[in-house]
Amino acid sequence: MVVRNADKRSLLVSPGQIPHKACNMAKIEGFRVRNFKVLKDVTLGRLWKQPEGKPLTGMTAVIGKNGVGKSALFDAIGFLADALKSGVEEACDQRGRGGFETLRSQGETGPIEFEVLYREHENLPSVTYQIAIKVDDSGRPYVWRERLSHEPKGNQVDLPYYFLYLRNGMGYAWNGPLAGQPINEEMERLDSDGFRSLIKFDESREIEFIQLEDRRKLGIATLGALKQHPRISDFRRFIEGWHLSYFTPDAARSLPLAGPQQHLNIHGDNLGNVVQFMEREHPGRFKAILNGIADKIPGIDRIDTERTSDGRLLLRFNDRGFQDPFYAQQVSDGTLKLFAYLLLLEDPTPHPFLCIEEPENGLYHKLLETLASEFRKHASRRRRRSQVFVTTHQPYFVDALEPEEVWILEKGADGFSTIRRASDDPIVNNMAAEGLPLGGLWYSDYLDAR
Repeated sequence: MVVRNADKRSLLVSPGQIPHKACNMAKIEGFRVRNFKVLKDVTLGRLWKQPEGKPLTGMTAVIGKNGVGKSALFDAIGFLADALKSGVEEACDQRGRGGFETLRSQGETGPIEFEVLYREHENLPSVTYQIAIKVDDSGRPYVWRERLSHEPKGNQVDLPYYFLYLRNGMGYAWNGPLAGQPINEEMERLDSDGFRSLIKFDESREIEFIQLEDRRKLGIATLGALKQHPRISDFRRFIEGWHLSYFTPDAARSLPLAGPQQHLNIHGDNLGNVVQFMEREHPGRFKAILNGIADKIPGIDRIDTERTSDGRLLLRFNDRGFQDPFYAQQVSDGTLKLFAYLLLLEDPTPHPFLCIEEPENGLYHKLLETLASEFRKHASRRRRRSQVFVTTHQPYFVDALEPEEVWILEKGADGFSTIRRASDDPIVNNMAAEGLPLGGLWYSDYLDAR
C-alpha cells in the first residue's frame, strides 16, 4: 500500500529537467557492493561520486583464483534481482544464502549496500540506484534506505536530484518524467517531519509523500508499477529484464509440458518451450538461427525440430557421422549448453543484462574463444543487444577479450576481495597491443598483482 499526500502539493524543479524516454538501450556503467560476503567494498566501473572511473563495457569478464569472490559477486547481482521480486527478507534466504547474518561480511555491523549507475539511453544522463539493508530488533532484514536519482546538467551544488527517496519505508517520490529536489547530508539526518518541512513546494510539479506498508519490499517494486512514476518504472523493468543463468544440461533435457515461452529461464528447463515459441512467432528467422548455431557446434551438420503428438517440439541434432539424428536428451552436455547460450543470444527481444557464471564448464576448450567472441559480438550490436557479464577461470575464454573488458578479483591481506581492471596496468596494455592474447598473459601470471 502507498499513502500519498492529500493536499497534492508540488515541488519546484531545477533547471536540469530531463525528458522521459523509453528504457530500450539501458546499460550498467558501474556497480558497487558493500558488506556482502567477502565483498566488503568492491566497485566495478564508474559511480556518480567516482567520475574518474571508466564505465563498464558491453562485455565484462571477472577472473580470479578459486575463493576470491567471483561467485559472491555473481550472487550479489542475483540478490538484487531476487529482492525486487520477493523482497529483501526472502532474498536473504533464497538460493541457499542462509539469511542476512550469513551474507553480511564477517566482523561488519553496517548495512549491506548496493549501488548501480546505469544509463537508460545514450542521450540521457546516468541514473543512480542505491539500497541499504539492515536488520530490525527481531533480526529480520528490511530496507533501511532506498534512493533513485540523476545528476542534472547545470547542477552547481554537486547534489543528485531524486526520483525516489525512502528511509525506513517512508519518504517522497516525484511524479512524471522530471526530478526536482536535491538532498544534502544535513537533510538526510533529519527525521521525517523535519525533512518534510525543508522541501520547497510550488504548483509546477507534483510530489507525493510515500509510506510503504511493508518496508521489507523495495520501493521501486511498488511505485514502479504505477504510470505516474515513469523513471522508477523504467528502472524496475530494467532489473526485471536481467537474466542470470544457472543453466544445467540435465534440466534442459527434461520434457516440459507443451506451450510456447518467450524467454529461457535461469535453469534452462524450458528450452523446448522457447524453441516452440521461436518456431511459432519467428518461423523464417528461427530456421536461419538453427542453421547458424549448427555451423558453430563442431560435428553438427543440421539442427531441426520434431513435433510430438501432444504438441511439444523435440530438438534433433544431426551428426555428420550418423544417419539418424540425436535428440536433446541424447547429446553431450557441452553441445546442449553451447546451443542454449547461442539461442539466448538470438532472443528477438533480448534481456538488457545477461549474467553467466563460468560458461566454460563442460565445454571443449577450443570452443571457448568462439563463445566469448559471440558474447562480445552480441554486446556490441546496435540493436537487439544485451550487456554481458561473465565470471570465468578459463584463459582460453579470456583470449578473445580486450584488457578493458577484464577485471581481476583477488583476496586482500584482510581476507576481503579487491578488484582492478586489466587495462589499468600499462604493461598488460602494451603486451596486448603487440598481439599477445590476454588469457595467455593471465596463465603466465602477468595479470597477478605486483
